Amino acid sequence: MRIPRIYTEQPLQVDSDIELDDNASRHVGKVLRMQAGRELVLFNGQGGEYTATISDVGKKKVRVSIASFDDVERESPLPIHLGIGISRGERMDWVLQKVTELGAARITPLFTERTEVKLTGPRLEKKQQHWQQILISACEQCQRNTLPQLQTAQRFEDWLPSVTEASRFVLHHRTDTSLAKSDKPTSVALLIGPEGGLSAAEIQRAQQQEFLPLALGPRVFRTETAPIAAISVLQYLWGDLS
Repeated sequence: MRIPRIYTEQPLQVDSDIELDDNASRHVGKVLRMQAGRELVLFNGQGGEYTATISDVGKKKVRVSIASFDDVERESPLPIHLGIGISRGERMDWVLQKVTELGAARITPLFTERTEVKLTGPRLEKKQQHWQQILISACEQCQRNTLPQLQTAQRFEDWLPSVTEASRFVLHHRTDTSLAKSDKPTSVALLIGPEGGLSAAEIQRAQQQEFLPLALGPRVFRTETAPIAAISVLQYLWGDLS
């Protein structure tokens, strides 16, 4: 029987009893319908994971007993920072889920010239919380114990000068530069536009900030396909995909 993995923000310690937070309790008790005596794996993003057993399932809270700790980590040796133009509908959700599974270390949603999604104030805050929950669920599924860092959505022009990764690439299908021509980096920033791509001015501005134009073959990818393809190649060449 599969043992569910549950994320909680709480401090975790061996030989302690805790009540899971509201989201985790609801998922364990209402969605999974687990009962006392069932085993869980808990993680809080601080490193490693904990085995625990459900001691009580109440109407609103689930209580667990933590038994042991495993310091296993499944993070890529290549830190990847994805700057991605915000896309419409479920495309953005899908991208966040998949790049988490592929090991992205940091993700920054970007408002670009061709971004059609308008988010400000409470709507932006609610969307950030929604995106964060997608990262949590993806980590629970793919067995990562460290959550990717989700930056607050920001304007493209504000994000560019803040990038500090050693190697920087902007996906651009009108170039013949490929990753095969690049030396192994210690960290990577990857810039990808929304539907319609980045404008010529944005690509030029990125290149002025030492972003190298990068092509992944002769075909033009959709905005939700491009980061999956690019990060897969990065992880295969220099990360932990084999």
